[in-house]
Amino acid sequence: MRRKNLLLLSVMLLSVVGASCGAQASDAPTLTPTSTPTRTPSPTPTPTSVPKLSEITVYFTDNDRYVEGAPPFEVAVSRRVDASSDTPGAVMRAFFEGPTAEERDEGLALVSNGFTGFSSLTIEDGIARIHLIGECQSVGGTYTVAQPIMKNLLQFPNVEYVKIYDSRGNTELPEGRSNSIPACLEP
Repeated sequence: MRRKNLLLLSVMLLSVVGASCGAQASDAPTLTPTSTPTRTPSPTPTPTSVPKLSEITVYFTDNDRYVEGAPPFEVAVSRRVDASSDTPGAVMRAFFEGPTAEERDEGLALVSNGFTGFSSLTIEDGIARIHLIGECQSVGGTYTVAQPIMKNLLQFPNVEYVKIYDSRGNTELPEGRSNSIPACLEP
């Protein structure tokens, strides 16, 4: 900044001296900046696409109803998912994520019998086939992860039967139009 002021003062002094010596104003040196600051416009923000959401229904077990022996033991809750997602798959992913803290406070639970998720889910000819991951832990009860899985999948009009496979690919009735569970879930 100081150098610029000194240069400007020199030009002004030369102009005054040149004018007193009979020089024309056009004979005076002109100040030309060595660099011109340029302003780069900031990029225009592009709108981010917000996925469209759809509401799904997920069923969890109501502990109070189960303890009282007052069916139905499954209670519906809502979740919002990307509308382009596979809806039955989204329901099962939400199921294995379990109830929210607020839903747990209301007595809802994830009955999983040791299963932690699923590796595949297909629906063909009215039969949903779900392959679970995790180690099956039978607790000897008649109510198992099979009931809420069936409740979650039978809500879809294109599903008439549900065949549940354990992590080893076993189910009791792999063929035919019937529901089926792995032997490890039998009481």
